[in-house]
Amino acid sequence: MPDVTFGSLVAVCAVAVVIPLLLGFAPRVRVPSVVLEIIAGVVLGPSVLGWVHVDLVVAVLSVLGLGFLLLLAGLEIDLHLLRGPTLMTAALGYLVTLAIAVPLGLGLQAAGWAGSGLLVAVALSATSLGLVVPVLKDAGAADSGVGRTVVAASTVADFAAVIALSLLFSATGGAGATVVLLTGVVLVAVLVVAAATRAGRSMGLGRVLVQLQDTTAEIRVRIIVLLFVAFVALAARFGLETILGAFLAGAVVSAVDRDAASHPHLRTKLEAIGYGFLIPVFFVSSGLRLDLHGLLSSPSALLRVPAFLAALLIVRGAPALLSRRQLGGRPTSAAALLQATSLPFIVAATQIGVATGRLTPVTATALVCAGLLSVLVFPATALSLLRAAATPPVAEEAHPAADHALDASGAPVLPPSTTG
Repeated sequence: MPDVTFGSLVAVCAVAVVIPLLLGFAPRVRVPSVVLEIIAGVVLGPSVLGWVHVDLVVAVLSVLGLGFLLLLAGLEIDLHLLRGPTLMTAALGYLVTLAIAVPLGLGLQAAGWAGSGLLVAVALSATSLGLVVPVLKDAGAADSGVGRTVVAASTVADFAAVIALSLLFSATGGAGATVVLLTGVVLVAVLVVAAATRAGRSMGLGRVLVQLQDTTAEIRVRIIVLLFVAFVALAARFGLETILGAFLAGAVVSAVDRDAASHPHLRTKLEAIGYGFLIPVFFVSSGLRLDLHGLLSSPSALLRVPAFLAALLIVRGAPALLSRRQLGGRPTSAAALLQATSLPFIVAATQIGVATGRLTPVTATALVCAGLLSVLVFPATALSLLRAAATPPVAEEAHPAADHALDASGAPVLPPSTTG
Protein backbone atom coordinates (compact mmCIF):
# COMPACT_ATOMS: atom_id res chain seq x y z
CA MET A 1 0.00 0.00 0.00
CA PRO A 2 1.46 3.43 -0.89
CA ASP A 3 2.66 5.61 1.95
CA VAL A 4 -0.25 8.05 2.07
CA THR A 5 -1.35 10.04 5.09
CA PHE A 6 -4.92 11.14 5.72
CA GLY A 7 -4.42 13.72 8.48
CA SER A 8 -5.17 16.70 6.25
CA LEU A 9 -8.24 15.00 4.82
CA VAL A 10 -9.56 14.35 8.34
CA ALA A 11 -9.21 18.04 9.15
CA VAL A 12 -10.87 19.07 5.88
CA CYS A 13 -13.79 16.67 6.47
CA ALA A 14 -14.12 17.94 10.04
CA VAL A 15 -14.50 21.48 8.72
CA ALA A 16 -17.12 20.24 6.25
CA VAL A 17 -19.12 18.82 9.19
CA VAL A 18 -18.68 21.64 11.70
CA ILE A 19 -19.59 24.54 9.40
CA PRO A 20 -23.16 23.38 8.55
CA LEU A 21 -23.76 22.44 12.18
CA LEU A 22 -22.78 25.93 13.34
CA LEU A 23 -25.04 27.48 10.73
CA GLY A 24 -27.83 25.16 11.81
CA PHE A 25 -27.56 26.36 15.39
CA ALA A 26 -27.53 29.99 14.22
CA PRO A 27 -30.32 30.20 11.61
CA ARG A 28 -30.27 34.00 11.64
CA VAL A 29 -26.73 34.00 10.28
CA ARG A 30 -27.52 33.85 6.57
CA VAL A 31 -24.01 33.11 5.30
CA PRO A 32 -23.47 30.46 2.60
CA SER A 33 -21.48 27.55 3.96
CA VAL A 34 -18.98 27.75 1.09
CA VAL A 35 -17.83 31.14 2.37
CA LEU A 36 -17.13 29.80 5.86
CA GLU A 37 -15.47 26.70 4.41
CA ILE A 38 -12.98 28.83 2.49
CA ILE A 39 -12.41 31.08 5.52
CA ALA A 40 -11.84 28.01 7.71
CA GLY A 41 -9.29 26.77 5.18
CA VAL A 42 -7.49 30.12 5.34
CA VAL A 43 -7.40 30.02 9.16
CA LEU A 44 -6.21 26.42 9.40
CA GLY A 45 -3.82 26.69 6.47
CA PRO A 46 -0.33 28.12 6.02
CA SER A 47 -1.60 31.73 5.99
CA VAL A 48 -2.63 31.71 9.67
CA LEU A 49 -2.24 28.66 11.94
CA GLY A 50 -0.36 26.35 9.60
CA TRP A 51 -2.06 23.23 10.95
CA VAL A 52 -3.33 21.81 7.64
CA HIS A 53 -1.71 21.61 4.21
CA VAL A 54 -2.85 20.43 0.79
CA ASP A 55 -1.29 16.98 0.42
CA LEU A 56 -1.73 14.48 -2.40
CA VAL A 57 -5.00 13.02 -1.13
CA VAL A 58 -6.63 16.42 -0.59
CA ALA A 59 -5.33 17.68 -3.96
CA VAL A 60 -6.85 14.76 -5.89
CA LEU A 61 -10.18 14.99 -4.10
CA SER A 62 -10.18 18.76 -4.63
CA VAL A 63 -9.91 18.26 -8.38
CA LEU A 64 -12.81 15.81 -8.26
CA GLY A 65 -14.77 18.26 -6.12
CA LEU A 66 -14.31 21.04 -8.66
CA GLY A 67 -15.39 18.68 -11.42
CA PHE A 68 -18.50 17.61 -9.53
CA LEU A 69 -19.33 21.24 -8.81
CA LEU A 70 -19.26 21.95 -12.55
CA LEU A 71 -21.24 18.76 -13.23
CA LEU A 72 -24.03 19.95 -10.92
CA ALA A 73 -23.83 23.42 -12.50
CA GLY A 74 -24.36 21.82 -15.90
CA LEU A 75 -27.39 20.01 -14.49
CA GLU A 76 -28.96 23.41 -13.76
CA ILE A 77 -29.14 24.23 -17.47
CA ASP A 78 -32.75 24.39 -18.62
CA LEU A 79 -32.79 24.36 -22.42
CA HIS A 80 -36.54 25.02 -22.42
CA LEU A 81 -35.92 28.36 -20.72
CA LEU A 82 -33.22 29.43 -23.17
CA ARG A 83 -35.28 30.36 -26.17
CA GLY A 84 -36.85 33.36 -27.83
CA PRO A 85 -36.51 36.83 -26.31
CA THR A 86 -35.15 35.43 -23.03
CA LEU A 87 -32.21 33.82 -24.81
CA MET A 88 -31.58 36.91 -26.94
CA THR A 89 -31.53 39.18 -23.88
CA ALA A 90 -29.22 36.81 -21.98
CA ALA A 91 -26.84 36.52 -24.94
CA LEU A 92 -26.83 40.29 -25.47
CA GLY A 93 -26.19 40.75 -21.77
CA TYR A 94 -23.11 38.54 -21.93
CA LEU A 95 -21.81 40.55 -24.87
CA VAL A 96 -22.22 43.66 -22.71
CA THR A 97 -20.29 41.84 -19.98
CA LEU A 98 -17.41 41.12 -22.35
CA ALA A 99 -17.47 44.66 -23.72
CA ILE A 100 -16.89 45.95 -20.18
CA ALA A 101 -14.71 43.15 -18.80
CA VAL A 102 -12.09 42.93 -21.55
CA PRO A 103 -10.99 46.61 -21.49
CA LEU A 104 -11.18 46.56 -17.70
CA GLY A 105 -9.02 43.44 -17.50
CA LEU A 106 -6.48 44.87 -19.93
CA GLY A 107 -6.38 48.03 -17.87
CA LEU A 108 -5.65 46.01 -14.73
CA GLN A 109 -2.90 44.22 -16.64
CA ALA A 110 -1.39 47.54 -17.70
CA ALA A 111 -1.51 48.69 -14.06
CA GLY A 112 0.46 45.61 -13.04
CA TRP A 113 -2.38 44.01 -11.09
CA ALA A 114 -2.66 40.95 -13.34
CA GLY A 115 -0.36 39.04 -15.62
CA SER A 116 -3.26 38.27 -17.94
CA GLY A 117 -6.03 40.82 -18.29
CA LEU A 118 -8.07 38.41 -20.41
CA LEU A 119 -8.04 35.80 -17.66
CA VAL A 120 -9.28 38.38 -15.16
CA ALA A 121 -12.00 39.40 -17.62
CA VAL A 122 -13.16 35.80 -18.01
CA ALA A 123 -13.01 35.22 -14.25
CA LEU A 124 -15.31 38.22 -13.70
CA SER A 125 -17.79 37.19 -16.39
CA ALA A 126 -19.54 34.26 -14.68
CA THR A 127 -22.40 34.01 -12.19
CA SER A 128 -22.85 31.36 -9.49
CA LEU A 129 -26.15 29.87 -10.61
CA GLY A 130 -26.14 27.41 -7.72
CA LEU A 131 -25.97 30.30 -5.24
CA VAL A 132 -28.55 32.65 -6.76
CA VAL A 133 -31.32 30.10 -7.36
CA PRO A 134 -31.86 29.47 -3.61
CA VAL A 135 -32.14 33.22 -3.07
CA LEU A 136 -34.82 33.46 -5.75
CA LYS A 137 -36.68 30.53 -4.19
CA ASP A 138 -36.50 32.11 -0.73
CA ALA A 139 -38.06 35.26 -2.16
CA GLY A 140 -40.72 33.28 -4.03
CA ALA A 141 -39.45 34.83 -7.25
CA ALA A 142 -37.99 31.77 -8.99
CA ASP A 143 -40.82 31.69 -11.54
CA SER A 144 -41.27 35.45 -11.79
CA GLY A 145 -39.91 37.75 -14.47
CA VAL A 146 -36.83 38.63 -12.45
CA GLY A 147 -36.25 34.95 -11.65
CA ARG A 148 -36.40 33.85 -15.28
CA THR A 149 -34.20 36.76 -16.31
CA VAL A 150 -31.52 36.02 -13.72
CA VAL A 151 -31.52 32.24 -14.33
CA ALA A 152 -31.26 32.68 -18.11
CA ALA A 153 -28.50 35.29 -17.81
CA SER A 154 -26.61 33.18 -15.28
CA THR A 155 -26.90 30.04 -17.42
CA VAL A 156 -25.55 31.77 -20.51
CA ALA A 157 -22.78 33.43 -18.48
CA ASP A 158 -21.69 30.17 -16.84
CA PHE A 159 -21.64 28.24 -20.11
CA ALA A 160 -19.88 31.00 -22.05
CA ALA A 161 -17.32 31.57 -19.28
CA VAL A 162 -16.37 27.88 -19.20
CA ILE A 163 -16.05 27.85 -23.00
CA ALA A 164 -13.99 31.05 -22.96
CA LEU A 165 -11.67 29.72 -20.25
CA SER A 166 -11.04 26.55 -22.27
CA LEU A 167 -10.72 28.43 -25.55
CA LEU A 168 -8.27 31.09 -24.37
CA PHE A 169 -6.23 29.26 -21.75
CA SER A 170 -6.01 25.64 -22.90
CA ALA A 171 -2.76 23.79 -23.42
CA THR A 172 -3.25 23.05 -27.13
CA GLY A 173 -0.86 25.79 -28.19
CA GLY A 174 -2.96 27.66 -30.73
CA ALA A 175 -6.35 29.32 -31.01
CA GLY A 176 -7.22 27.52 -34.25
CA ALA A 177 -6.42 24.10 -32.85
CA THR A 178 -8.34 24.90 -29.68
CA VAL A 179 -11.46 25.87 -31.65
CA VAL A 180 -11.30 22.62 -33.63
CA LEU A 181 -10.86 20.49 -30.52
CA LEU A 182 -13.51 22.41 -28.63
CA THR A 183 -15.94 21.92 -31.49
CA GLY A 184 -15.11 18.23 -31.51
CA VAL A 185 -15.82 17.83 -27.81
CA VAL A 186 -19.13 19.68 -28.13
CA LEU A 187 -20.09 17.48 -31.09
CA VAL A 188 -19.31 14.40 -29.00
CA ALA A 189 -21.67 15.77 -26.34
CA VAL A 190 -24.41 16.26 -28.95
CA LEU A 191 -23.92 12.71 -30.23
CA VAL A 192 -24.09 11.34 -26.69
CA VAL A 193 -27.36 13.20 -26.12
CA ALA A 194 -28.81 11.80 -29.36
CA ALA A 195 -27.67 8.25 -28.56
CA ALA A 196 -28.92 8.40 -24.97
CA THR A 197 -32.28 9.81 -26.07
CA ARG A 198 -32.69 7.02 -28.59
CA ALA A 199 -31.62 4.36 -26.09
CA GLY A 200 -34.08 5.77 -23.58
CA ARG A 201 -36.95 4.81 -25.87
CA SER A 202 -36.08 1.12 -25.44
CA MET A 203 -38.67 -0.48 -23.17
CA GLY A 204 -36.30 -3.26 -22.16
CA LEU A 205 -33.48 -0.92 -21.18
CA GLY A 206 -35.88 1.35 -19.32
CA ARG A 207 -37.23 -1.61 -17.34
CA VAL A 208 -33.73 -2.73 -16.33
CA LEU A 209 -32.73 0.79 -15.33
CA VAL A 210 -35.79 1.13 -13.12
CA GLN A 211 -35.03 -2.24 -11.50
CA LEU A 212 -31.42 -1.30 -10.70
CA GLN A 213 -31.64 2.41 -9.96
CA ASP A 214 -32.46 2.13 -6.25
CA THR A 215 -30.53 -1.05 -5.47
CA THR A 216 -26.88 -1.31 -4.47
CA ALA A 217 -26.11 -1.12 -8.20
CA GLU A 218 -27.26 2.54 -8.30
CA ILE A 219 -27.03 2.16 -12.05
CA ARG A 220 -28.09 5.68 -13.03
CA VAL A 221 -25.54 7.23 -10.67
CA ARG A 222 -22.84 4.96 -12.08
CA ILE A 223 -23.75 5.91 -15.65
CA ILE A 224 -23.50 9.62 -14.82
CA VAL A 225 -20.18 9.13 -13.00
CA LEU A 226 -18.88 7.27 -16.07
CA LEU A 227 -20.07 10.10 -18.29
CA PHE A 228 -18.44 12.65 -15.98
CA VAL A 229 -15.08 10.87 -15.90
CA ALA A 230 -15.17 10.20 -19.66
CA PHE A 231 -15.80 13.85 -20.57
CA VAL A 232 -13.16 15.08 -18.12
CA ALA A 233 -10.66 12.61 -19.58
CA LEU A 234 -11.64 13.63 -23.12
CA ALA A 235 -11.10 17.32 -22.38
CA ALA A 236 -7.77 16.62 -20.70
CA ARG A 237 -6.66 14.38 -23.57
CA PHE A 238 -7.28 17.19 -26.06
CA GLY A 239 -5.49 19.77 -23.91
CA LEU A 240 -8.70 21.56 -22.88
CA GLU A 241 -9.63 22.54 -19.35
CA THR A 242 -11.12 19.61 -17.43
CA ILE A 243 -13.86 21.86 -16.06
CA LEU A 244 -15.23 22.02 -19.61
CA GLY A 245 -15.65 18.24 -19.66
CA ALA A 246 -17.37 18.24 -16.27
CA PHE A 247 -19.72 21.05 -17.26
CA LEU A 248 -20.62 19.38 -20.58
CA ALA A 249 -21.31 16.11 -18.77
CA GLY A 250 -23.84 17.92 -16.58
CA ALA A 251 -25.38 19.63 -19.61
CA VAL A 252 -25.70 16.25 -21.37
CA VAL A 253 -27.47 14.74 -18.35
CA SER A 254 -29.77 17.79 -18.15
CA ALA A 255 -30.68 17.45 -21.84
CA VAL A 256 -31.37 13.72 -21.58
CA ASP A 257 -33.05 13.73 -18.17
CA ARG A 258 -36.13 15.70 -19.13
CA ASP A 259 -38.68 13.41 -17.48
CA ALA A 260 -37.48 12.33 -14.04
CA ALA A 261 -40.79 10.75 -12.99
CA SER A 262 -39.29 7.25 -12.92
CA HIS A 263 -36.18 8.30 -10.95
CA PRO A 264 -37.09 11.28 -8.75
CA HIS A 265 -34.16 10.77 -6.36
CA LEU A 266 -31.37 10.76 -8.94
CA ARG A 267 -30.32 14.40 -8.55
CA THR A 268 -30.55 14.14 -4.77
CA LYS A 269 -28.10 11.25 -4.90
CA LEU A 270 -25.71 13.21 -7.12
CA GLU A 271 -25.91 16.21 -4.80
CA ALA A 272 -25.20 13.89 -1.86
CA ILE A 273 -21.96 12.75 -3.51
CA GLY A 274 -20.99 16.29 -4.45
CA TYR A 275 -22.10 18.46 -1.55
CA GLY A 276 -21.75 15.66 0.99
CA PHE A 277 -18.10 14.88 0.26
CA LEU A 278 -16.21 16.16 -2.77
CA ILE A 279 -17.26 19.80 -3.13
CA PRO A 280 -16.48 20.81 0.49
CA VAL A 281 -12.98 19.40 0.00
CA PHE A 282 -12.56 21.71 -2.99
CA PHE A 283 -13.67 24.82 -1.10
CA VAL A 284 -11.69 24.12 2.08
CA SER A 285 -8.55 23.31 0.08
CA SER A 286 -9.08 26.53 -1.88
CA GLY A 287 -8.85 28.40 1.41
CA LEU A 288 -5.70 26.46 2.30
CA ARG A 289 -4.08 27.68 -0.92
CA LEU A 290 -4.90 31.38 -0.51
CA ASP A 291 -1.90 33.67 -0.03
CA LEU A 292 -3.29 35.86 2.73
CA HIS A 293 0.18 37.01 3.84
CA GLY A 294 0.90 38.45 0.42
CA LEU A 295 -2.47 40.19 0.29
CA LEU A 296 -2.03 41.82 3.71
CA SER A 297 1.61 42.70 3.16
CA SER A 298 0.85 46.06 1.51
CA PRO A 299 -2.12 48.44 1.32
CA SER A 300 -1.89 48.51 -2.49
CA ALA A 301 -2.39 44.74 -2.63
CA LEU A 302 -5.32 44.93 -0.20
CA LEU A 303 -6.99 47.62 -2.29
CA ARG A 304 -7.42 45.07 -5.06
CA VAL A 305 -10.23 43.38 -3.13
CA PRO A 306 -12.76 46.28 -3.23
CA ALA A 307 -11.59 47.13 -6.75
CA PHE A 308 -12.32 43.61 -7.98
CA LEU A 309 -15.65 43.60 -6.10
CA ALA A 310 -16.69 46.83 -7.83
CA ALA A 311 -15.51 45.44 -11.16
CA LEU A 312 -17.61 42.31 -10.62
CA LEU A 313 -20.69 44.39 -9.89
CA ILE A 314 -20.19 46.53 -13.00
CA VAL A 315 -19.26 43.68 -15.34
CA ARG A 316 -22.13 41.36 -14.41
CA GLY A 317 -24.62 43.87 -12.99
CA ALA A 318 -24.75 46.23 -15.98
CA PRO A 319 -26.47 43.68 -18.32
CA ALA A 320 -29.49 43.64 -15.98
CA LEU A 321 -30.31 47.15 -17.20
CA LEU A 322 -31.41 45.59 -20.50
CA SER A 323 -34.51 44.28 -18.68
CA ARG A 324 -35.28 47.40 -16.65
CA ARG A 325 -38.36 48.28 -18.72
CA GLN A 326 -39.90 44.85 -18.12
CA LEU A 327 -38.83 44.37 -14.50
CA GLY A 328 -38.94 47.81 -12.92
CA GLY A 329 -36.48 49.57 -10.64
CA ARG A 330 -35.99 47.43 -7.55
CA PRO A 331 -36.24 44.05 -9.35
CA THR A 332 -33.65 45.27 -11.85
CA SER A 333 -31.30 46.23 -9.02
CA ALA A 334 -31.89 42.84 -7.42
CA ALA A 335 -31.18 41.10 -10.73
CA ALA A 336 -27.94 43.07 -11.11
CA LEU A 337 -26.77 42.03 -7.64
CA LEU A 338 -27.65 38.38 -8.19
CA GLN A 339 -25.92 38.29 -11.56
CA ALA A 340 -22.82 39.76 -9.92
CA THR A 341 -22.72 36.97 -7.32
CA SER A 342 -19.82 34.70 -8.21
CA LEU A 343 -17.40 32.47 -6.35
CA PRO A 344 -16.86 28.89 -7.59
CA PHE A 345 -15.84 29.90 -11.11
CA ILE A 346 -13.56 32.62 -9.76
CA VAL A 347 -11.84 30.05 -7.55
CA ALA A 348 -11.44 27.67 -10.50
CA ALA A 349 -10.17 30.38 -12.87
CA THR A 350 -7.68 31.76 -10.35
CA GLN A 351 -6.28 28.30 -9.63
CA ILE A 352 -5.73 27.82 -13.37
CA GLY A 353 -4.16 31.28 -13.54
CA VAL A 354 -1.72 30.57 -10.70
CA ALA A 355 -0.85 27.13 -12.09
CA THR A 356 -0.07 28.56 -15.54
CA GLY A 357 1.75 31.64 -14.23
CA ARG A 358 -0.82 34.09 -15.62
CA LEU A 359 -1.87 35.30 -12.16
CA THR A 360 0.20 35.92 -9.05
CA PRO A 361 -1.00 34.29 -5.82
CA VAL A 362 -1.75 37.77 -4.42
CA THR A 363 -4.02 38.70 -7.34
CA ALA A 364 -5.71 35.31 -7.16
CA THR A 365 -6.35 35.78 -3.44
CA ALA A 366 -7.78 39.26 -4.04
CA LEU A 367 -10.14 37.91 -6.70
CA VAL A 368 -11.33 35.09 -4.43
CA CYS A 369 -11.85 37.53 -1.55
CA ALA A 370 -13.93 39.73 -3.85
CA GLY A 371 -15.99 36.66 -4.75
CA LEU A 372 -16.46 35.88 -1.06
CA LEU A 373 -17.73 39.41 -0.43
CA SER A 374 -20.08 39.18 -3.41
CA VAL A 375 -21.63 36.04 -1.93
CA LEU A 376 -21.92 37.66 1.49
CA VAL A 377 -23.35 41.02 0.42
CA PHE A 378 -25.09 40.82 -2.95
CA PRO A 379 -27.67 38.02 -2.41
CA ALA A 380 -28.78 39.40 0.98
CA THR A 381 -29.24 42.87 -0.49
CA ALA A 382 -31.06 41.46 -3.51
CA LEU A 383 -33.38 39.48 -1.25
CA SER A 384 -34.27 42.66 0.64
CA LEU A 385 -35.03 44.46 -2.63
CA LEU A 386 -37.20 41.61 -3.88
CA ARG A 387 -39.16 41.51 -0.63
CA ALA A 388 -39.63 45.27 -0.73
CA ALA A 389 -40.81 45.07 -4.35
CA ALA A 390 -43.27 42.29 -3.49
CA THR A 391 -44.78 44.18 -0.52
CA PRO A 392 -47.81 46.20 -1.61
CA PRO A 393 -47.92 49.81 -0.42
CA VAL A 394 -49.91 50.30 2.76
CA ALA A 395 -53.01 52.42 2.19
CA GLU A 396 -53.56 55.24 4.63
CA GLU A 397 -56.45 54.57 6.97
CA ALA A 398 -59.36 56.97 6.71
CA HIS A 399 -59.65 59.18 9.76
CA PRO A 400 -63.03 60.89 10.28
CA ALA A 401 -61.55 63.92 11.94
CA ALA A 402 -59.14 64.36 9.08
CA ASP A 403 -61.70 63.79 6.35
CA HIS A 404 -64.61 65.86 7.67
CA ALA A 405 -64.74 68.54 10.33
CA LEU A 406 -67.72 68.42 12.66
CA ASP A 407 -69.88 71.31 13.85
CA ALA A 408 -71.19 71.74 17.39
CA SER A 409 -74.11 69.36 16.72
CA GLY A 410 -71.82 66.67 15.36
CA ALA A 411 -72.83 67.07 11.74
CA PRO A 412 -70.05 67.06 9.17
CA VAL A 413 -69.01 70.40 7.79
CA LEU A 414 -68.56 70.17 4.04
CA PRO A 415 -65.47 71.82 2.57
CA PRO A 416 -66.09 75.09 0.75
CA SER A 417 -66.86 74.74 -2.92
CA THR A 418 -63.95 75.47 -5.24
CA THR A 419 -66.25 76.21 -8.15
CA GLY A 420 -67.69 79.34 -6.62
